[in-house]
Amino acid sequence: MNGADVVVRTLLSQGVDLCLANPGTSEMHFLAAVDANPGMRAVLALQENVATGAADGYARITGRPAATLLHLGPGLANGLSNLHNAARALSPVVNIVGDHAMDHHSYDAPLTSDIEGLSRTFSVSTRTISPGRGAAAQIEGAVADSLGIKPGVATVLLPADSAWSPADLPDTIAARAVRPETGIDPLAVRAAVDALCQPGAVLLLGYGGTRGQALVDAGRIAARTGAQLMAQTASPVTDRGAGTPALERLPYPLDLATARLAKVPVIVLAGSKAPVAFFAYPGKKSKLYAPHTHLLELSRPQDDTAAYLAAVAEECGAAPVAKPAGGAIPQIPTDRFDAAAVGAVLARLLPENCIFVDEGLTNGLPIFTATAHAAPHRWLQNMGGSIGFAAPMTIGCALAEKGTPVIAMIGDGSAMYTLQSLWTQAREQLHVVTLILANRTYNILKDEVRNLDLRNRGAAIQDMLSIDNPLLDFVKLAEGMGVPARRVDSTTGLQDALTTALKTKGPSLIEVTL
Repeated sequence: MNGADVVVRTLLSQGVDLCLANPGTSEMHFLAAVDANPGMRAVLALQENVATGAADGYARITGRPAATLLHLGPGLANGLSNLHNAARALSPVVNIVGDHAMDHHSYDAPLTSDIEGLSRTFSVSTRTISPGRGAAAQIEGAVADSLGIKPGVATVLLPADSAWSPADLPDTIAARAVRPETGIDPLAVRAAVDALCQPGAVLLLGYGGTRGQALVDAGRIAARTGAQLMAQTASPVTDRGAGTPALERLPYPLDLATARLAKVPVIVLAGSKAPVAFFAYPGKKSKLYAPHTHLLELSRPQDDTAAYLAAVAEECGAAPVAKPAGGAIPQIPTDRFDAAAVGAVLARLLPENCIFVDEGLTNGLPIFTATAHAAPHRWLQNMGGSIGFAAPMTIGCALAEKGTPVIAMIGDGSAMYTLQSLWTQAREQLHVVTLILANRTYNILKDEVRNLDLRNRGAAIQDMLSIDNPLLDFVKLAEGMGVPARRVDSTTGLQDALTTALKTKGPSLIEVTL
């Protein structure tokens, strides 16, 4: 048995049985160990950022880590964008990076780099496996780190000689790592009840507060105290649709968010962060809440927000069940084809319990609003702000729940970052429907230009924000990677295409021309 065998067997003993891989020469012994241990499923990605984004999606749905397998420092650098997003989502990931054999570093071969330095920018821990010893302990530690008090990406460097050198499994197999339990602060619970009873108070939910029983309890609290229920701008997973509490989302644009919170006297943070702008703008404040607004932290993103909300509901005497207010599904318009029209179609066609991955950017909010009362579904958002997350995330979600329909809404600009995801969807025959919202421009950046009030708005800005010369043909791009595709430019066409795609085994792509 060699070090790679120990690594794979230890991963399996810790419940990690999926490896999302883009391997190179240094990782061949790891792949041989996967062959020797058929319990480990290896899924190939054609670019590292697909593998790391898929690991994020898998973790969000299962609550458990998958492993990634990346090739040296440049491979890690290629996957960094979605590792950043995963870290911001508090997604547990065991990120395995192959490295040169230890005695090869002194020769400064072309792929030599500071992998540990790269890893520290996003990892909760960085470990290195030495040749001949300690492989099992390092992997057990990495899995535990990924599921720790603050979950996240645990990186393990696997030098080539550590993979090929003889090694032994320890006599005792460690118990599977689980997230440690944390208590709740009764003083914070009492303070939250007092704050939420103030007229105009906002209960701001994030992370663990936007799904399951936590969201139900938040609805009970709002009904009892009169507090306004709101979610932070983005959350890892939000339960939505018929039968769930109505959940307003804090707007992304700075001016809209500032206006929304201008008169709020107190914000109780339940698994959410203090609301701040994505970027700084000349003459504008980074805080989205008013100077007079009091922030009260009930629970942090990494805390057991469900336990805190249950305690608040009990403390304030909330009714056992708060019946969510019903709402109408919007009518499908026939005279226009914009984001709201797309949302109206989705509101009627989303399958129950489906997973919806949102990278619609400027088109996302109208679609989010329109689908509020659709069949119950789960809505996933980008937590780190680095675009190109949605297509890889669909892979992880579909692998986590085989057979569950996964729908991605992606802007055409964002889609080009990780389009290779379509190939893996086809190879694995995953039930993913990708909607490309094609407006031929970086609309989100045009909004930023207006926010910055630039004096010069000439050809350079226009050229850098338009992607219509030449036109991107997503139908041909998808078909070139084995994914059937259609282009639609009407609500009727979208209804037909989406109905067909949801009934069809395997992946599909619909280019939605807006």
